[in-house]
Amino acid sequence: MKKDIKVTVRVYGQEHVLETYDGEYRNLMMLLYDKIYIDEFGECKGVGRCGTCHVHVLRAPAGLVFHDGVEHTTLSRLGNTNETSHLACQIMVDRHINGLEVEVVEGSGGGY
Repeated sequence: MKKDIKVTVRVYGQEHVLETYDGEYRNLMMLLYDKIYIDEFGECKGVGRCGTCHVHVLRAPAGLVFHDGVEHTTLSRLGNTNETSHLACQIMVDRHINGLEVEVVEGSGGGY
């Protein structure tokens, strides 16, 4: 399949451009987990309860929809959030995330 989705991720002070295609990964957390190893990132494996996949959305493409299941409750417990905070496990990987830019929030994964 053609990798027609590009996501820019800033982590550990480095910028990574990740390429994928619709359906290769369920959510952004799994894409990051597979392509960039971040110690203790995504500890609950996408349930949305641990907060270890906390990211700040730097640029969101038009049409991107954020799922708000348990995200609000989890983010409210973290204390280091702002209006751009989201859980990577709640950002689904589909054509709408093409051009997304995020930064992994310091302290999200244990190795950060």
